[in-house]
Amino acid sequence: MSAQLPGGLAAADGPIVLSCEGIERSFGGLRALKGVSLDLRQGEILGLVGPNGSGKTTMVNVVTGFYPPSAGRVTLFGDDITAMKPHRVAARGVARTFQNLALFKGMSVLDNILIGRHTHMHPSALGALFYWWWAEREELAHRRVVEDVIEFMQLQDIRDEPVEVIPLGLQKRVELARALVAEPRLLILDEPMAGMNQEEKEYIARFILDAREARGVSILIIEHHMDVVTSICDRVVVLSYGEVISQGAPQQAISHPSVVSAYLGERAAKRHQAGSVA
Repeated sequence: MSAQLPGGLAAADGPIVLSCEGIERSFGGLRALKGVSLDLRQGEILGLVGPNGSGKTTMVNVVTGFYPPSAGRVTLFGDDITAMKPHRVAARGVARTFQNLALFKGMSVLDNILIGRHTHMHPSALGALFYWWWAEREELAHRRVVEDVIEFMQLQDIRDEPVEVIPLGLQKRVELARALVAEPRLLILDEPMAGMNQEEKEYIARFILDAREARGVSILIIEHHMDVVTSICDRVVVLSYGEVISQGAPQQAISHPSVVSAYLGERAAKRHQAGSVA
């Protein structure tokens, strides 16, 4: 079912937020991406899935400017951002989480989340000089945004705890909160549920859906848990060896024979198909 945007417009009918056309990326003689094309529409949750080594994170790194593409074009909100530097992509309304936690040990939950405001901060020597009249107001404004997200993500009880002492599920929630305080229009999540138990996965899935509904963000998510993909994604793009092998509605896309073969191997896929027919 397509998400509904303000005014009753379905996500499937919304304007294109992100467009990738014919993306190629090579590392020496290895072609990690081979002509990958995808679109993400406003208010949509698009799943990017595939076996390990299929090029999912490489694709995200191309979009966010960490890797310039060898060929192809990336358009964000109608502007060409191909090979744009990461900080400039972030300034255009993109925030992301990482496959491996990128939190700062020795700092509190609150301070880790506050770091997510860096794209909105404008430090200056003049501001520091006239702190009480100038910089203090900006700092308080940032704090209000952070406190709002802490409440939204239900992190009030651990806001002052050192981030390294809290459980993995809560650390993942802190990383999502840090991305949300950047007030992104496009949120990119790289395996946000890796290592979680079922209860923790359900919590994060709910927060992702709430972020889309309450904050109006469009979401590109890499995820290996297919139960999550089918429950929260509007559409899915499946990669294998750097190529798109299937796309469409979640159940339809991941049940395609080429996807089953990519995950299980050709022989196992045939046995799986035979079992399904039987």
